[in-house]
Amino acid sequence: MSHKPRILVTSAAGHVGSAAVRTLLSNGYPVRAFVRQNDERAAELAAAGAEIFVGDLRDFRDLEAALNGVHRAFHNPPFSPNTLYDSALFAVAAEQAKLETVTLMGAWNLSPTHPSIHQRGHWIAHNIYRWMPSVDIVHLAPGMFAFPYFLGLPAVAHFGQLMAPFGEGQNAPPSNEDIADVAVHTLMDPAKHIGKSYRPTGPKLVSPHDVADIFGKLLGRPVRYRDVPFKTFHKAAIALGFPTKQVAHIRYYAVEMRNGVYATSAPTDHVASVTGREAEPFEATAKRYIANPSLVLPGFEIGSKLSAFALLLRIMIARPFDLHEWEQDRGYPLLGKPTLAHQCPRWKTAAEREAINLLPEAPQNPPLSLTGGRAS
Repeated sequence: MSHKPRILVTSAAGHVGSAAVRTLLSNGYPVRAFVRQNDERAAELAAAGAEIFVGDLRDFRDLEAALNGVHRAFHNPPFSPNTLYDSALFAVAAEQAKLETVTLMGAWNLSPTHPSIHQRGHWIAHNIYRWMPSVDIVHLAPGMFAFPYFLGLPAVAHFGQLMAPFGEGQNAPPSNEDIADVAVHTLMDPAKHIGKSYRPTGPKLVSPHDVADIFGKLLGRPVRYRDVPFKTFHKAAIALGFPTKQVAHIRYYAVEMRNGVYATSAPTDHVASVTGREAEPFEATAKRYIANPSLVLPGFEIGSKLSAFALLLRIMIARPFDLHEWEQDRGYPLLGKPTLAHQCPRWKTAAEREAINLLPEAPQNPPLSLTGGRAS
C-alpha cells in the first residue's frame, strides 16, 4: 500500500490533466482523476491505475465527495466562461477538506480589465486563492500552448499552408506534457514551491515562419506561413466544430500574440528549474503531435487530401458572426473599456519582472507545516 499522499487532478481527461495523472502514477502516487464523463479517455486513465471520479466541477456535492481522503490537488479549470465560478467553488471545497496544497492552473496574460471573462476569472481566482487561510497555493501560468499551431494541420500537410492570425508574433510554446510535468513536481515536493508562480515555456522563441519551417522539415515538403485575418480563423473554427465559447476568447489571444505578449520575458527556465530537465523544443513536440494528431484534439486527424479539400470547402461556406454580440446575448459581464494584456500598465509592470499579474498587497504565504497546511 502506498504511503504517498493521494492527489486529485481535475479536468483529468484533458491534455494537461491526463499527462499529469500518468506522471503522478508513474511516480507511485495514488491519483483520483476527476472527469466529466466515464468515456474512453477515462477508461484509459483507469487502466493506467487512476481512481476515476465522475462528477460536475460546478456541483459542490461532487467536489466534497471527490476531495474526501485527498491531500493535494492540481486544479485545472476547464476553458469556459465559468472559470471564476469553478475555481471559487473549488477553493471553498479545498479549504473545507483542509488540503495541504493546491497547484492552480491559470495563464500568463492575466488582468482585471481583460476583455475575456476567462482571463479575468483566472485573475480573480488566483488572488482569492492567495487569501485561503489553511491551504497553500502554487500558481501555474503558461502562455499560449504549442497545440494551437496544429489546428490547421490538414492544410499544412496537404497544401503546404500554415494559416494563422498571429502576425509576426513570437512565442516560446510549451507542450502539454511539460506544463503537466511542472504541475506534478510542485505536487510531489510542494514545500519549496509554495506561493511561487511558474510560467513553463519552450526553450526558445519561435515565429510563425519558424513553425512553418519546422512543419516543412518534418513533413518533407515546403510549408509557407500566411498571416490571415481572425475572420478566416473563425470560419475554420466553425468548420472544425471548435466551441464558440473558446473562439470568443482566442480572438483576444491572437491580438496579444501580434503585440508581443507571449514573447515578453520568454523563454523561462521554469521547466528545467522545477523538473530537473530541459523544456521540450517545439520541433520535438511537433514530431510527436504530427505522428499522433489526437494529442492536439480528441479524434483530430490529418486525413486524406480529399478530406482536406472538403474541410477547405466547409471553411469557405462557413458564416462567421459577431462574437461580441454573441457574448452580450449570454449575459457575460463585459467591460465598457477593457484592456488587453499589452495595454494594461499593471500587466506590463508584472511581466517585465517575469511575474504574473497579481495584487502585490495580497497576503504572503507563511511557511508550510510539516503536518500539512500552514504552520499556526
